[in-house]
Amino acid sequence: MFFIASSILAAVMAVTVIFVRLKATKKPASLKKIILPPLFMSTGFLMFLFPEFRMPWWEAGESFLVGCLFSIFLIKTSKFEKRGREIYLIRSKAFVAILISLFLIRMAMKTYLGHQITYTETSGLFFIVAFGMILPWRIAMYFGYQKALKS
Repeated sequence: MFFIASSILAAVMAVTVIFVRLKATKKPASLKKIILPPLFMSTGFLMFLFPEFRMPWWEAGESFLVGCLFSIFLIKTSKFEKRGREIYLIRSKAFVAILISLFLIRMAMKTYLGHQITYTETSGLFFIVAFGMILPWRIAMYFGYQKALKS
């Protein structure tokens, strides 16, 4: 029951992210909008203060690397362009498909791992995967924004 509820919540969050990202392409980008999400998300690492969320370092490292691999698709579909004095994120036709695909892959991995490890360990692992996706993506967006700013 808990797995179903968490999966539904994850799906709602994924759809929300898709709509927020699509709406964001209509407004100018800013450094604040690029930098703040990973900073806000990093507060989630506080969960590891509780022993039930802890895991071996190598598992955390693997999770982060999986997230970094997933971020490659997001990085490839995130480009900026200068319109007048403003910089906009260019909407990619593949972006929504990539986000949905990444969500489905994460759900499949969660389903498999959910039978192997505890719910709290699964939560911690997938938080690290998500952070591993957003951090390199936002770093790449920062450099893309700076490049568009100079052009």
